[in-house]
Amino acid sequence: MSTQTLLYLVPLCGVAGLLFTFWKSSWVAAQDPGDAKMRKIAGHIAEGAMAFLKAEYKILAVFVACVAVLLALTSPAETSSPLVGLSFVVGALCSGLAGFIGMQVATKANVRTANAARTGLSKALEIAFAGGSVMGMGVVGLGVLGLSLCFIFFAGQFGVGDQASVNKVITVITGFSFGASSIALFARVGGGIYTKAADVGADLVGKVEAGIPEDHPLNPATIADNVGDNVGDVAGMGADLFESYVGSIVGTMVLGAAFMAGGFADQFNGLSGVLLPLVLAGTGILMSILGTFFVKTREGGDP
Repeated sequence: MSTQTLLYLVPLCGVAGLLFTFWKSSWVAAQDPGDAKMRKIAGHIAEGAMAFLKAEYKILAVFVACVAVLLALTSPAETSSPLVGLSFVVGALCSGLAGFIGMQVATKANVRTANAARTGLSKALEIAFAGGSVMGMGVVGLGVLGLSLCFIFFAGQFGVGDQASVNKVITVITGFSFGASSIALFARVGGGIYTKAADVGADLVGKVEAGIPEDHPLNPATIADNVGDNVGDVAGMGADLFESYVGSIVGTMVLGAAFMAGGFADQFNGLSGVLLPLVLAGTGILMSILGTFFVKTREGGDP
């Protein structure tokens, strides 16, 4: 298999992950959300979660733009390129999109899982697992697709005919990981602060002062509490996982480039150490999609 063929197969694995994400998300949305009261409460939670995400992303957009300009202006021409700013923006966008996808499906899956649990364990697990798989496949799909397309684009810009060019491509791609890490920092910390503030506030007012049971719908702060759970544990966690996933791939690509600098010959023009992490990640997506079809439980079994 040629280097070019391998390069174009990897992003297709990312596309497969995103198509699976869209399919599962549509399936979750088609399930029964329950009665009017359940739909009303779920609607308030979804509205609050998206309002927080919208406000957070507005601030992050300014931060990303400023840092991208600084990276472009300060990058050394010998070992890097102003395009590292573009790589940073793409990484930040993919990280933010991963959190958005997870938030959208989580607010839908929550109420549908609760409604399905009225009738049986198997259906509830199926909906809950489908909602979780959307987040997981969205993270890895965006990560592999974004990194592989960046590698193809920057390899076309700088070439990969010699070790210096390969090192330059890898250096610019590290901007993608930096962008993902920046969004994860704010999403995780900002979401965590909101989550704890809402949780403690709801407990203090509800249980301590008013004597209302925890998570009771009569306590208005319960909505904020559940919004916080989605913000911190879904959007924040999604961005965090995306950053870790991308960082591990980029780090391995850097090590691969350093290893191949020793003059090892291969059939991929000296790029096998760089391409291997992408190929393994793409293959992992396909195997993970296959594995989701084997997750089942029996009624009355241990969840």
